[in-house]
Amino acid sequence: MTTEDKMTLDERLKYLRTMKKRYVKASRVEKGRLLDEMEAVTGMHRKSLIRRMNGNLDRKPRCKQRGETYGPEVDDALRVIYESFDHICADRLTPNLVWMAKHLAAHGELRTTPPMLSQLSKVSISTVKRRLQRITQDQPSLPRKRGRKHTSKQLKAVPIVRIPWNEEEPGRLEVDLVHHCGHTASGEYICSTQWIDVATGWSERAATLGRSFLVMEDAFICLLLRLPFPLVEFHSDNDSVFLNNHMFRFWGETVPGVQLSRSRPYHKNDNRFVEQKNFTLIRAYLGYQRLDTVAQTLAINHLYDKMWLYYNFFQPVMRLRKKIVIPSDNGHPGRVIRRYDEARTPFDRLCTTDAILPEHREQLEALRNRTNPRQLRQEIYDQIDLISSLPGATPGVRENVYQTLRAPGRLNEGGDPPFPFYFNRTPIRKESLHVPLQTTETQR
Repeated sequence: MTTEDKMTLDERLKYLRTMKKRYVKASRVEKGRLLDEMEAVTGMHRKSLIRRMNGNLDRKPRCKQRGETYGPEVDDALRVIYESFDHICADRLTPNLVWMAKHLAAHGELRTTPPMLSQLSKVSISTVKRRLQRITQDQPSLPRKRGRKHTSKQLKAVPIVRIPWNEEEPGRLEVDLVHHCGHTASGEYICSTQWIDVATGWSERAATLGRSFLVMEDAFICLLLRLPFPLVEFHSDNDSVFLNNHMFRFWGETVPGVQLSRSRPYHKNDNRFVEQKNFTLIRAYLGYQRLDTVAQTLAINHLYDKMWLYYNFFQPVMRLRKKIVIPSDNGHPGRVIRRYDEARTPFDRLCTTDAILPEHREQLEALRNRTNPRQLRQEIYDQIDLISSLPGATPGVRENVYQTLRAPGRLNEGGDPPFPFYFNRTPIRKESLHVPLQTTETQR
């Protein structure tokens, strides 16, 4: 029997226990044949097999424990050599223990002796793994070769939470940024900011040319003015476009009183509502091509204005009402049954709460009553065709981002009014807008 075919001790005992049931019931002749078979399978001597068949097949405990082969001087040498090799794995470390020990001894980093070098040459990879696990268990985390990213005190102050799926209060928004960079992220390109209210499904979108604080502040002001209910919580991922010193100052000075929160790094499901809408309300319309001009930015914002009316007033959404957890049973995995409520539009859901003022509700009801949804849908698709026909940026020609600004007080820079109503439910300090806020209907 070759080395590869040999049984382990446990396999051999398991086989002998099975054969013993047949052995004790067999005749003398049959026992001889069984012994021949066992001798061929296990490679054991015939007399040993007879003793095993007539005795106990349980493993006996070791009478005398084997002494320690490698002393503390080997552990000390392993610790120094392991650190010198920058904490490589035991498979790479073991074959190089002797020459590195001699090399470190020549530089005065390690004291070696002939017995220790002999032990280092004989130690196995498994032994090195066990000893490294023991001697490094109380050491701090190993330093990485790349620099450690330091989290600012302001970012640490933003709590890491997850908005509950059964949130009932409007105003707790999940926020994300969609990049329209195409196959390359070089240069300036358009980004879409999307806000989704967890309680009602109300959605807001704005396109910006780039990610500078100038354009992001402008988009935020536009969305805040159009929001018909107060913003309670602004929940984003850990993107620096949302969490930087300029934005902290914006939320602290221009829009005070809003609760900031963020998701866990690399956990997209913490923002599951907005992540879902990133495809259905942005990618499904604009695709994945590169968009990077002022004309495209203005056209996309016009598209988002029409989608704001269509999806908040004419697109019913279902909301999760109950989860039923069925535990695993009889080997079948557990599952979750989800029950949803009756489909209603985000505006109808908002009207069942106290978050919207009666006068604003009347304004929006009048807007919905005079809007033809079929015509609005056709306008949305016509706008998509217009965006697709617009050329991209010309290499070497700069785009003026000031022409994309839309917030009040900045329209003289080249922008245009983004929506027919200014609700201003979230207090915005007027001095940051340079013009008084309006709450009456204006012309597009």
